[in-house]
Amino acid sequence: MKNAIKKVCSQLISATLTAGFLGLAAVSAAQAADPVKIGFLVKQAEEPWFQDEWRYAEQAAKEKGFTLVKIGVANGEKMMAAIDNLAAQKAQGFVICAPDVKLGMAVERAAKRNNLKVMSVDDQLVDGSGKPIASIPHMGISAYEIGKQVGQGLIEEMKSRGWNMTEVGAMRMAFDQLPTARERTQGAVDALKAAGFPVANIVDAAQAKTDTESAFNAANIALTKQTRFKRWVVFGMNDEAVLGTVRAAEGRGLRNDAVIGIGIGGSKTALNEFAKPSPTGFYGTVLISPKRHGYETSVNMYKWIAESKVPAALTLTTGVLMTRRNQADVRAEFGL
Repeated sequence: MKNAIKKVCSQLISATLTAGFLGLAAVSAAQAADPVKIGFLVKQAEEPWFQDEWRYAEQAAKEKGFTLVKIGVANGEKMMAAIDNLAAQKAQGFVICAPDVKLGMAVERAAKRNNLKVMSVDDQLVDGSGKPIASIPHMGISAYEIGKQVGQGLIEEMKSRGWNMTEVGAMRMAFDQLPTARERTQGAVDALKAAGFPVANIVDAAQAKTDTESAFNAANIALTKQTRFKRWVVFGMNDEAVLGTVRAAEGRGLRNDAVIGIGIGGSKTALNEFAKPSPTGFYGTVLISPKRHGYETSVNMYKWIAESKVPAALTLTTGVLMTRRNQADVRAEFGL
Protein backbone atom coordinates (compact mmCIF):
# COMPACT_ATOMS: atom_id res chain seq x y z
CA MET A 1 0.00 0.00 0.00
CA LYS A 2 2.78 2.41 0.95
CA ASN A 3 4.64 1.63 -2.25
CA ALA A 4 1.50 2.34 -4.28
CA ILE A 5 1.03 5.69 -2.55
CA LYS A 6 4.69 6.57 -3.17
CA LYS A 7 4.32 5.66 -6.83
CA VAL A 8 1.23 7.84 -7.22
CA CYS A 9 2.92 10.77 -5.45
CA SER A 10 5.98 10.36 -7.64
CA GLN A 11 3.84 10.42 -10.75
CA LEU A 12 1.98 13.52 -9.56
CA ILE A 13 5.23 15.34 -8.82
CA SER A 14 6.66 14.35 -12.20
CA ALA A 15 3.53 15.50 -13.98
CA THR A 16 3.55 18.79 -12.09
CA LEU A 17 7.19 19.44 -12.91
CA THR A 18 6.62 18.53 -16.54
CA ALA A 19 3.66 20.90 -16.73
CA GLY A 20 5.73 23.59 -15.11
CA PHE A 21 8.58 23.16 -17.57
CA LEU A 22 6.15 23.12 -20.46
CA GLY A 23 4.54 26.28 -19.12
CA LEU A 24 7.90 28.03 -18.87
CA ALA A 25 8.80 26.85 -22.37
CA ALA A 26 5.51 28.20 -23.66
CA VAL A 27 6.15 31.57 -22.01
CA SER A 28 9.69 31.67 -23.43
CA ALA A 29 8.41 30.78 -26.87
CA ALA A 30 5.75 33.47 -26.63
CA GLN A 31 8.35 36.01 -25.57
CA ALA A 32 10.64 34.96 -28.41
CA ALA A 33 7.77 35.39 -30.80
CA ASP A 34 6.96 38.89 -29.58
CA PRO A 35 7.11 41.35 -32.48
CA VAL A 36 10.21 43.52 -32.42
CA LYS A 37 9.60 47.16 -31.58
CA ILE A 38 12.42 49.72 -31.74
CA GLY A 39 12.47 53.37 -30.72
CA PHE A 40 14.43 56.02 -32.64
CA LEU A 41 14.89 59.16 -30.52
CA VAL A 42 16.39 62.36 -31.97
CA LYS A 43 17.13 65.71 -30.37
CA GLN A 44 15.77 67.99 -33.13
CA ALA A 45 13.09 66.18 -35.07
CA GLU A 46 12.47 69.18 -37.33
CA GLU A 47 16.00 69.20 -38.79
CA PRO A 48 16.34 67.65 -42.29
CA TRP A 49 19.19 65.36 -41.18
CA PHE A 50 17.05 63.67 -38.55
CA GLN A 51 14.08 63.52 -40.89
CA ASP A 52 16.30 61.62 -43.33
CA GLU A 53 17.55 59.30 -40.59
CA TRP A 54 13.96 58.47 -39.68
CA ARG A 55 13.10 57.87 -43.32
CA TYR A 56 15.87 55.31 -43.70
CA ALA A 57 15.01 53.76 -40.33
CA GLU A 58 11.47 53.26 -41.66
CA GLN A 59 12.96 51.53 -44.70
CA ALA A 60 14.79 49.13 -42.37
CA ALA A 61 11.58 48.52 -40.41
CA LYS A 62 9.70 47.57 -43.58
CA GLU A 63 12.46 45.26 -44.77
CA LYS A 64 12.98 43.49 -41.43
CA GLY A 65 9.38 43.54 -40.28
CA PHE A 66 9.74 45.43 -37.00
CA THR A 67 7.77 48.37 -35.62
CA LEU A 68 9.56 51.72 -35.48
CA VAL A 69 8.60 54.34 -32.89
CA LYS A 70 9.91 57.82 -33.78
CA ILE A 71 10.12 60.34 -30.94
CA GLY A 72 11.60 63.85 -30.79
CA VAL A 73 13.40 64.53 -27.51
CA ALA A 74 14.24 68.23 -27.36
CA ASN A 75 15.36 68.14 -23.72
CA GLY A 76 16.27 65.77 -20.91
CA GLU A 77 12.78 65.63 -19.43
CA LYS A 78 11.22 64.62 -22.75
CA MET A 79 14.00 62.12 -23.30
CA MET A 80 13.39 60.33 -20.00
CA ALA A 81 9.63 60.30 -20.60
CA ALA A 82 10.20 58.86 -24.08
CA ILE A 83 12.32 55.98 -22.76
CA ASP A 84 9.66 55.11 -20.19
CA ASN A 85 7.03 55.37 -22.93
CA LEU A 86 8.93 52.90 -25.08
CA ALA A 87 9.00 50.44 -22.19
CA ALA A 88 5.25 50.85 -21.72
CA GLN A 89 4.81 50.07 -25.43
CA LYS A 90 6.82 46.87 -24.91
CA ALA A 91 9.72 47.98 -27.08
CA GLN A 92 12.92 45.99 -26.71
CA GLY A 93 15.47 48.65 -27.59
CA PHE A 94 16.12 52.12 -28.97
CA VAL A 95 18.56 54.23 -30.97
CA ILE A 96 19.18 57.73 -29.64
CA CYS A 97 20.76 61.06 -30.50
CA ALA A 98 20.36 62.72 -27.11
CA PRO A 99 19.69 66.45 -26.59
CA ASP A 100 22.82 66.58 -24.41
CA VAL A 101 25.61 64.00 -24.52
CA LYS A 102 26.25 64.55 -20.80
CA LEU A 103 22.94 62.77 -20.15
CA GLY A 104 24.67 59.53 -21.09
CA MET A 105 24.55 57.93 -17.64
CA ALA A 106 20.87 58.83 -17.28
CA VAL A 107 20.17 57.15 -20.63
CA GLU A 108 22.05 54.02 -19.60
CA ARG A 109 20.30 53.79 -16.23
CA ALA A 110 16.86 54.30 -17.81
CA ALA A 111 17.59 51.62 -20.41
CA LYS A 112 18.67 49.13 -17.76
CA ARG A 113 15.70 49.95 -15.53
CA ASN A 114 13.32 49.27 -18.40
CA ASN A 115 15.27 46.28 -19.76
CA LEU A 116 15.88 48.05 -23.08
CA LYS A 117 18.89 47.72 -25.34
CA VAL A 118 20.37 51.06 -26.39
CA MET A 119 22.81 52.39 -28.95
CA SER A 120 23.67 55.99 -29.78
CA VAL A 121 23.92 57.68 -33.16
CA ASP A 122 25.61 60.92 -34.34
CA ASP A 123 26.59 62.26 -30.90
CA GLN A 124 28.37 59.82 -28.58
CA LEU A 125 27.09 59.70 -25.01
CA VAL A 126 29.57 60.46 -22.23
CA ASP A 127 29.78 59.80 -18.50
CA GLY A 128 30.17 62.29 -15.66
CA SER A 129 33.86 62.78 -16.44
CA GLY A 130 33.22 63.39 -20.13
CA LYS A 131 34.48 60.00 -21.31
CA PRO A 132 32.52 58.04 -23.95
CA ILE A 133 30.35 55.30 -22.47
CA ALA A 134 31.92 52.20 -24.00
CA SER A 135 29.03 49.95 -22.99
CA ILE A 136 26.67 51.78 -25.37
CA PRO A 137 27.41 50.90 -29.04
CA HIS A 138 27.79 54.01 -31.16
CA MET A 139 27.65 54.98 -34.82
CA GLY A 140 29.04 58.44 -35.40
CA ILE A 141 30.89 60.59 -37.83
CA SER A 142 34.64 61.06 -37.95
CA ALA A 143 33.99 64.65 -37.00
CA TYR A 144 37.55 65.97 -37.07
CA GLU A 145 38.40 64.42 -40.46
CA ILE A 146 35.18 65.72 -42.00
CA GLY A 147 36.02 69.15 -40.63
CA LYS A 148 39.41 68.93 -42.32
CA GLN A 149 37.63 68.12 -45.59
CA VAL A 150 35.66 71.35 -45.17
CA GLY A 151 38.80 73.39 -44.53
CA GLN A 152 40.61 71.88 -47.49
CA GLY A 153 37.62 72.56 -49.72
CA LEU A 154 37.62 76.21 -48.66
CA ILE A 155 41.33 76.54 -49.39
CA GLU A 156 40.97 74.98 -52.85
CA GLU A 157 38.10 77.27 -53.80
CA MET A 158 39.94 80.36 -52.53
CA LYS A 159 42.90 79.39 -54.72
CA SER A 160 40.59 78.77 -57.66
CA ARG A 161 39.18 82.29 -57.29
CA GLY A 162 42.61 83.83 -56.82
CA TRP A 163 41.79 85.24 -53.38
CA ASN A 164 44.55 86.66 -51.17
CA MET A 165 44.09 84.80 -47.88
CA THR A 166 45.46 87.69 -45.83
CA GLU A 167 42.43 89.74 -46.86
CA VAL A 168 39.82 87.06 -46.17
CA GLY A 169 37.89 86.47 -42.95
CA ALA A 170 36.97 82.93 -41.83
CA MET A 171 33.72 82.63 -39.90
CA ARG A 172 33.66 79.68 -37.51
CA MET A 173 30.07 79.06 -36.43
CA ALA A 174 30.67 77.65 -32.98
CA PHE A 175 28.56 75.31 -30.87
CA ASP A 176 31.37 74.15 -28.62
CA GLN A 177 29.22 72.55 -25.91
CA LEU A 178 28.68 69.68 -28.33
CA PRO A 179 31.91 67.65 -28.81
CA THR A 180 30.98 66.63 -32.36
CA ALA A 181 30.47 70.27 -33.36
CA ARG A 182 33.72 71.35 -31.73
CA GLU A 183 35.68 68.57 -33.47
CA ARG A 184 34.21 69.42 -36.87
CA THR A 185 35.08 73.10 -36.69
CA GLN A 186 38.50 72.38 -35.17
CA GLY A 187 39.28 70.13 -38.13
CA ALA A 188 38.41 72.97 -40.50
CA VAL A 189 40.51 75.46 -38.51
CA ASP A 190 43.53 73.13 -38.53
CA ALA A 191 43.24 72.60 -42.29
CA LEU A 192 43.13 76.37 -42.84
CA LYS A 193 46.16 76.89 -40.60
CA ALA A 194 48.09 74.14 -42.36
CA ALA A 195 47.53 75.92 -45.67
CA GLY A 196 48.87 79.20 -44.30
CA PHE A 197 45.59 80.96 -43.57
CA PRO A 198 46.19 83.76 -40.99
CA VAL A 199 45.01 82.68 -37.53
CA ALA A 200 44.12 86.29 -36.72
CA ASN A 201 41.53 86.25 -39.53
CA ILE A 202 39.51 83.41 -37.95
CA VAL A 203 36.40 84.78 -36.24
CA ASP A 204 34.26 82.80 -33.79
CA ALA A 205 30.49 83.29 -33.81
CA ALA A 206 28.73 81.36 -31.04
CA GLN A 207 25.35 79.83 -31.89
CA ALA A 208 22.63 79.46 -29.25
CA LYS A 209 21.26 76.44 -31.14
CA THR A 210 22.29 74.46 -34.21
CA ASP A 211 19.64 75.79 -36.58
CA THR A 212 19.65 78.37 -39.38
CA GLU A 213 18.05 81.15 -37.35
CA SER A 214 20.63 80.93 -34.56
CA ALA A 215 23.44 80.98 -37.11
CA PHE A 216 21.90 84.01 -38.83
CA ASN A 217 21.74 85.91 -35.53
CA ALA A 218 25.29 84.97 -34.49
CA ALA A 219 26.70 85.84 -37.92
CA ASN A 220 25.01 89.24 -37.93
CA ILE A 221 26.75 90.15 -34.67
CA ALA A 222 30.12 88.97 -35.96
CA LEU A 223 29.77 90.75 -39.31
CA THR A 224 28.89 93.98 -37.50
CA LYS A 225 32.12 93.76 -35.50
CA GLN A 226 34.34 92.63 -38.37
CA THR A 227 33.75 95.15 -41.15
CA ARG A 228 37.42 95.01 -42.24
CA PHE A 229 36.79 91.85 -44.29
CA LYS A 230 35.10 92.14 -47.66
CA ARG A 231 35.43 88.44 -48.42
CA TRP A 232 34.56 85.51 -46.19
CA VAL A 233 34.85 81.74 -45.96
CA VAL A 234 32.27 80.13 -43.70
CA PHE A 235 32.07 76.81 -41.86
CA GLY A 236 30.19 75.25 -38.96
CA MET A 237 28.83 71.99 -37.62
CA ASN A 238 26.11 71.51 -40.26
CA ASP A 239 24.51 72.92 -43.40
CA GLU A 240 22.11 75.06 -41.37
CA ALA A 241 24.98 76.89 -39.65
CA VAL A 242 26.51 77.83 -42.99
CA LEU A 243 23.20 78.76 -44.61
CA GLY A 244 22.32 81.12 -41.75
CA THR A 245 25.68 82.84 -42.13
CA VAL A 246 25.29 83.11 -45.90
CA ARG A 247 21.87 84.74 -45.44
CA ALA A 248 23.30 87.21 -42.93
CA ALA A 249 26.10 88.08 -45.38
CA GLU A 250 23.59 88.56 -48.20
CA GLY A 251 21.72 91.01 -46.01
CA ARG A 252 24.90 93.10 -45.96
CA GLY A 253 25.42 92.95 -49.71
CA LEU A 254 27.95 90.10 -49.68
CA ARG A 255 26.97 87.74 -52.49
CA ASN A 256 28.37 84.50 -53.90
CA ASP A 257 31.46 86.23 -55.32
CA ALA A 258 32.43 87.36 -51.82
CA VAL A 259 31.44 84.31 -49.73
CA ILE A 260 32.47 80.65 -49.82
CA GLY A 261 30.45 78.55 -47.41
CA ILE A 262 30.87 74.79 -46.99
CA GLY A 263 28.46 72.95 -44.73
CA ILE A 264 28.28 69.39 -43.45
CA GLY A 265 25.47 66.94 -43.98
CA GLY A 266 24.34 67.07 -47.59
CA SER A 267 20.83 67.82 -46.34
CA LYS A 268 17.80 69.22 -48.17
CA THR A 269 19.04 72.61 -47.02
CA ALA A 270 22.06 72.22 -49.30
CA LEU A 271 20.09 70.72 -52.17
CA ASN A 272 17.64 73.63 -52.09
CA GLU A 273 20.56 76.05 -52.44
CA PHE A 274 22.03 74.11 -55.34
CA ALA A 275 18.63 74.12 -57.07
CA LYS A 276 18.45 77.92 -57.22
CA PRO A 277 18.93 79.45 -60.70
CA SER A 278 22.01 81.39 -59.63
CA PRO A 279 24.80 80.26 -57.27
CA THR A 280 24.75 81.60 -53.70
CA GLY A 281 27.48 81.88 -51.09
CA PHE A 282 26.60 78.33 -50.08
CA TYR A 283 29.32 76.74 -52.20
CA GLY A 284 29.24 73.14 -51.02
CA THR A 285 28.62 70.57 -48.32
CA VAL A 286 30.44 67.48 -47.11
CA LEU A 287 27.84 64.81 -47.75
CA ILE A 288 27.52 62.32 -44.92
CA SER A 289 25.10 59.49 -45.25
CA PRO A 290 21.90 59.67 -43.22
CA LYS A 291 21.12 56.26 -44.70
CA ARG A 292 23.94 54.61 -42.79
CA HIS A 293 23.02 56.41 -39.61
CA GLY A 294 19.29 55.70 -39.90
CA TYR A 295 19.17 52.39 -41.73
CA GLU A 296 22.24 50.62 -40.35
CA THR A 297 21.68 51.55 -36.71
CA SER A 298 18.09 50.30 -36.94
CA VAL A 299 19.16 47.04 -38.57
CA ASN A 300 21.92 46.62 -35.99
CA MET A 301 19.42 47.13 -33.17
CA TYR A 302 17.03 44.65 -34.78
CA LYS A 303 19.77 42.00 -35.04
CA TRP A 304 20.75 42.66 -31.43
CA ILE A 305 17.18 42.02 -30.29
CA ALA A 306 16.21 39.20 -32.67
CA GLU A 307 19.54 37.43 -33.13
CA SER A 308 21.54 38.47 -30.03
CA LYS A 309 24.15 39.97 -32.35
CA VAL A 310 25.73 42.85 -30.43
CA PRO A 311 26.61 45.89 -32.65
CA ALA A 312 30.20 47.05 -33.00
CA ALA A 313 31.26 49.24 -30.09
CA LEU A 314 32.24 52.11 -32.39
CA THR A 315 31.55 52.79 -36.08
CA LEU A 316 32.72 56.05 -37.67
CA THR A 317 31.63 57.28 -41.11
CA THR A 318 33.16 59.86 -43.45
CA GLY A 319 31.93 62.07 -46.29
CA VAL A 320 32.54 63.55 -49.74
CA LEU A 321 32.60 67.21 -50.77
CA MET A 322 29.50 67.90 -52.85
CA THR A 323 29.09 71.15 -54.80
CA ARG A 324 26.58 72.58 -57.20
CA ARG A 325 28.68 71.14 -60.05
CA ASN A 326 29.13 67.54 -58.91
CA GLN A 327 25.99 66.95 -56.84
CA ALA A 328 24.36 64.51 -59.27
CA ASP A 329 27.42 62.25 -59.44
CA VAL A 330 28.03 62.33 -55.67
CA ARG A 331 24.43 61.57 -54.79
CA ALA A 332 24.39 58.69 -57.27
CA GLU A 333 27.57 57.34 -55.67
CA PHE A 334 25.87 57.41 -52.26
CA GLY A 335 22.77 55.73 -53.64
CA LEU A 336 20.58 58.77 -52.96
